[in-house]
Amino acid sequence: MGKVLSGIQPSGKLTLGNYIGAMRNFVKLQDSEECYFMVVDMHAITVPQEPEALREQTEMVTALFIAAGIDPAKSNVFVQSHVPAHAELGWIMTTLTGMGELERMTQFKDKSQGKESVGAGLLVYPSLMAADILVYNADLVPVGDDQKQHLELTRDLAQRFNSRFGDYFTIPNPYIPEVGARIMSLDDASKKMSKSNPNPGSYIALLDEPSVIRKKISRATTDSGREVKYDPENKPEISNLISIYAQVSGLSIPEIEARFEGQGYGPFKKELAERIVELLEPLQQRYYEIRKSGEIHRILKEGAAKASLIANRTVADVKERMGFLAPRG
Repeated sequence: MGKVLSGIQPSGKLTLGNYIGAMRNFVKLQDSEECYFMVVDMHAITVPQEPEALREQTEMVTALFIAAGIDPAKSNVFVQSHVPAHAELGWIMTTLTGMGELERMTQFKDKSQGKESVGAGLLVYPSLMAADILVYNADLVPVGDDQKQHLELTRDLAQRFNSRFGDYFTIPNPYIPEVGARIMSLDDASKKMSKSNPNPGSYIALLDEPSVIRKKISRATTDSGREVKYDPENKPEISNLISIYAQVSGLSIPEIEARFEGQGYGPFKKELAERIVELLEPLQQRYYEIRKSGEIHRILKEGAAKASLIANRTVADVKERMGFLAPRG
């Protein structure tokens, strides 16, 4: 078994893109790998968060993990801040990271652009992400295109530490599934579907009610014409919707094109909405059962305890190699 580490921030509403591109793959991985799935609340505070909203969204993401099929008996599910070793190793990784490396990060440039003041946490975010991965010596890290650069830095930091203090860290590799890794926005197919998009009509939230899903799909941007044809270069908007249809239905793109030949966008959108509703209905039902039961806190406590056993040992080993004086007596 290899070790897999991934996390999702508790900020904004998780979307259909999060489910197809990440969470559904998490469920598959847990049957063959040793998995660590966390709610990365310390990353979330690199931008201002309302305390009550942060608490609620941390519970929400945890419940959605479980509702999506992540089994706490197979995978470690925990909150990042519940395992203090992440922050401690994060500081150590920060001291090994160059300012130039952090300033070159595309995500930092994007999020800081046009702002008079930017928190230092946003700058050193990649060093903490490196610690998240290295504290478990993860082999595989499911990442989207926007996180590839951060994983490259993680690999560099692992190699840098190993070179200076002896081989210790595993050099992690990206896990990028062939299909379903990138679902685009409903209002602009050139952008990834994102919970941080200020336009709620641009994404399907996992907890959207059926009527909301139908309305969002009916208003989704389409290209000129009416042919339901997959052509990302010339018809990016309808191609995105076809991709979503393929992911939620299990049908191939040629099968979808044949199914809606000569029918136009209207019938296609109507059936797409119903397919999404059908996919999310059992997930939503399970989510509300979990929230009502109160089992989230037990799951998180047990997950943090298991994760801490490994993470604490890693930090102790790292500090010993670096020359920290161990407490005695």
